[in-house]
Amino acid sequence: MIDGPFFVLTVLGVLGTGLTAGAFCAFSTFVMRGLAALPPAQGVAAMNAINTAAVRPAFMFLFLGTAVLAAVIAVVTLVVRPDGAAVELLLGSALFLFGSFGVTAAANVPRNSALLRLEPGSAEAAARWPSYIREWTAWNHVRTAASAAAAVAYVLALT
Repeated sequence: MIDGPFFVLTVLGVLGTGLTAGAFCAFSTFVMRGLAALPPAQGVAAMNAINTAAVRPAFMFLFLGTAVLAAVIAVVTLVVRPDGAAVELLLGSALFLFGSFGVTAAANVPRNSALLRLEPGSAEAAARWPSYIREWTAWNHVRTAASAAAAVAYVLALT
């Protein structure tokens, strides 16, 4: 059974991965559909505004803090090797670090950066918008599932 400071780290891991999964889930289930329903110029402008707002302290503290926490949990798990929970803890950390943080860095952020370089009302933006929506959302589904699975793994480690 996990106890003491490691228990607190794991509970914080559950909260961080769960909250991140919820934010990503909102985008996968209705935000991107709403943006896709807008004319391309409005959709591009709105998504660029959302992406700019996302790099504010509140979300960055949650997202980057959870990534750091997942790394700390993995390292502590490898050092302490808690009985009966090591697999779940390592799995939760790997899911978040690779499936959420890694996918964000490798798939979603580059797409956001490319979109930001486009003039919202341009023909190029209108042409690229449908593929951006489709690809970004597909990768966001991966981030959502990985974050939620990480939360589940951490919960299982506590049981």
